[in-house]
Amino acid sequence: MTFAYAVLLCLHLLAATLWVGGMAVMHLAVRRAAVATLPPPLRLPFMAAALGRFFTWVAWAIVLLLASALAMIMMSGGFAAVHWSVHAMFAAGLLMMAIFGYIRLGPYRRLLPAVAAHRWSEAAPQMNRIRQWVALNLLLGIAVFVLAVVARVL
Repeated sequence: MTFAYAVLLCLHLLAATLWVGGMAVMHLAVRRAAVATLPPPLRLPFMAAALGRFFTWVAWAIVLLLASALAMIMMSGGFAAVHWSVHAMFAAGLLMMAIFGYIRLGPYRRLLPAVAAHRWSEAAPQMNRIRQWVALNLLLGIAVFVLAVVARVL
């Protein structure tokens, strides 16, 4: 492994950890704490603001993930030369990115005006859709980590 490849791999893993770990924290801790302690008029604006900040970081992580993945694949001889697990991780990553795009451009975009206008009955279903899609993306992210480690021996 060259130094350049090691740096790319490190950046790739940091970006993946930020995204998948961030989803875990938001889904398993922040959201549950907000539901347990805040009524909807406080919880929904808080979660919308937290998601907005998180989504900015995810967008940058996605750029870094794509760039580093493609660079490492090319350094390894291209898609034809890499292990099947790299293909699986790349496909899962693309699916995760599509789900993120849907969340960001769909339910989250509809959530913001509902929260701004204090229309909690419109905001709550959007937040629930986000929760469901984030849960799926979190499972996919965990699967990618498992593939990265375990599939190499298969």
